[in-house]
This record gives sequence, C-alpha cells and structure tokens, in this order.
Amino acid sequence: MDYGRTQLADALAAQYVAGTLRGRARRRFETLLDAHPALRAAVREWQDRLMPLTSAVAPEAPPARVWRGIEQRLWPQEAAPRWWQRLALWRGVSAVATAAALALAVALVVPPPAQPPVVVVLQGTGGAAQGINTFVASVSADGRALVTKPLMNVSLEANRVLELWSVPPQGAPRSLGLISASGATVVPRGKLPEALLKGGTAALAVSLEPPGGSPTGVPTGPVLYAGKLQL
Repeated sequence: MDYGRTQLADALAAQYVAGTLRGRARRRFETLLDAHPALRAAVREWQDRLMPLTSAVAPEAPPARVWRGIEQRLWPQEAAPRWWQRLALWRGVSAVATAAALALAVALVVPPPAQPPVVVVLQGTGGAAQGINTFVASVSADGRALVTKPLMNVSLEANRVLELWSVPPQGAPRSLGLISASGATVVPRGKLPEALLKGGTAALAVSLEPPGGSPTGVPTGPVLYAGKLQL
C-alpha cells in the first residue's frame, strides 16, 4: 500500500486522530509512523485542525494516586517518609503548632479534578458513497459548552447549509443552530438544552437545510451525520 499518497495518508490520519481507528488497525498505523514522513505530517495537520475542540475542555489536575505511582516508579527503594506521612509525629507538639499544621492541611486541599468532556463522533449516514468523513462534537462535562468540527471539509451547494440537532429519546429533535462545513463551530450556550447530559439528548445529528436553516423547526433535508451520545 502506498502510504505516500496524500489522500490515503490524510484519510488514515483523520481516523487515527479522531479515535475512530481502533484495535489492530490502530496499532499497525502507529508502527508505520516512524517509517513514513507523509503519515506523520498528516497526523500533525489533523491534530492542529482539531485543537479548537480543546477550547471547551477545562484543565484537569491529576489525582494524588497518579503522583504516588510516579514516585514509586522513580524511587522504589525510597524509605524516608514524606512530610505528609510525618503528621503523626506532631501530636506531642503544643496547641499552637497543632493549629498551624491544621491550617497548612486546609490550605493544601484542592478542588476535585474537572471532568473530561464527552466526545461524540457523528458518522456519515450515506455509507461508502459518502466517504470516510465524520463530524466530531465535544461537549463539556457540565453540558454548557459544545464545539463541532468536520474531520474533512464538506462540499455543499451554494444554497445549502448544515444544521445541528439534539435528538431526545422521544419526541422531535431540537435545533442547536447552523454549523460550519469547513471549520470549528462553538454552539452558543443559550442553544444548548439544560438536560443535554442528563438524559435529555440521546444523539446528535446534522441535516442539510436551505439558507438560514430549517423553516419548520424539524429537519427538512436529509440527515447526513449522526452519532449517539454515550455517557
């Protein structure tokens, strides 16, 4: 297989970065990266394209057990107790010292780490005829921010647009607004359902609509992409 072909390298890199290339195929792709500059370049390009999705992701502090695991790997023979393990030695100190130790402990308490976003992959509904393109939607853990981006630009006629829909378990879908066919779209907070991550949305879908979006409040054109919201 000629991995130097731009179209092939781009298609494989898109699936790899989006996470839709899995199992043995993903491991094989990773072994090919060192030997194929075209694949490495394609992966870097897709990583750069998807960076806007991280705008909806809050920084996440690693849990304490991660640091303990790192220390145990780096210094397995280290027997000296850490300062936080010597708190028991302070029990005989005066009340002033005890109060100071408690104040220090409180000051070191950090809030729980932010939860990672929910990523929804919206696959094309047209089968092989539609190609490999997919949309990726990143929903913040609190359901108050959503960013979409196509992995490859979607070719549209001049009089057609793409509209994003929240599909509930029952009932009619709800429009989340128009989205870009070639770049990242940040969906306004006011467009998002309050119950987006609380059972109010079963899937996300993208339909083809006339300029300005659906005139009826429900999809009027074909649904081009769809993906289940899995929590």
